[in-house]
Amino acid sequence: MPPEYLSPLDRLITGFDRALRTLAGEPQSSRVNPADAVPESELSDAERRHAAALMRVNHCGEVCAQALYQGQALASSRPEVRSALERAGREEEDHLAWSAARIAELGGRTSLLNPLWYAGSLALGYAAGRMGEAWNLGFLAETERQVEAHLEGHLSRLSAQDARTRAVVDAMRRDEAGHAQTARALGARELPAPVRRAMQCTARVMTGTSYWV
Repeated sequence: MPPEYLSPLDRLITGFDRALRTLAGEPQSSRVNPADAVPESELSDAERRHAAALMRVNHCGEVCAQALYQGQALASSRPEVRSALERAGREEEDHLAWSAARIAELGGRTSLLNPLWYAGSLALGYAAGRMGEAWNLGFLAETERQVEAHLEGHLSRLSAQDARTRAVVDAMRRDEAGHAQTARALGARELPAPVRRAMQCTARVMTGTSYWV
């Protein structure tokens, strides 16, 4: 059954199942990993550690995205908005799988704080959804705008020779831009500047912490 036709209880159960798969399971991608067709490069130990840490940050961001979209979808009253959030969440699940796979290839690990970030993001997403659809969509659009900028920054920090990691990050960046465009098309309202700055500060804490932990 399409997500937009599920009852509130069914959506809650589905969200709980996704939470378990996000935090404890092995993420599965519905699309081909963009790194599959790209050969591995010769990287120094320092370059591999740095790339693994950046991908750990991205993986943590995708864990947060799963929770945000679940919270927003649970609070949304418009079927088309819930459908857009569910669709974005499925694409973010691809990102989660791609990030995890690349981290493993680089010999790294995912963040130990993922459960904490998941819980906080779920609550934040639900709160955004309860503020009304225009603000809910505005929160989605601003989140994706900031994530797109964050991924562009990672592309500038990765080794130019690390084509596999770059392929994953660039594919993720394109998806995030598409999610923001969808939110605007559905009637997203621009968030006030203080809210946007607060989101940026929170993101800096998350990215700075998950790079190391």
